[in-house]
Amino acid sequence: MPLIELAGITPKEIVPGYEARFIHTANMTFSYLDVKAGAALKEHSHPHEQVAHVLEGEFELTLDGEPLRFGPGTVIVIPSHVKHAGLAITDCKLLDVFYPVRDDYFALSQNS
Repeated sequence: MPLIELAGITPKEIVPGYEARFIHTANMTFSYLDVKAGAALKEHSHPHEQVAHVLEGEFELTLDGEPLRFGPGTVIVIPSHVKHAGLAITDCKLLDVFYPVRDDYFALSQNS
């Protein structure tokens, strides 16, 4: 598994407007997302540490009640169990990295 072509991974819709391509290692989940402008992710939390990186576009992440707008070149670290929500200001390409593996995303990626 050392070389993976993202184009060869079937995208999965995780919520309306968010399509993800998943890569799972023994300890981490990488989620490459294409997000439509205006698509929102409701407030939630999870036990995983998360690092969010906008590759293209502009995204607003509300982290523990504080809205943070960011774009390419900015990374946000989301600690375990911290409430957060997201809103795509423009069409976006995002990379989210989770530790440990997201079992829910692993199961979703196994379904055709």
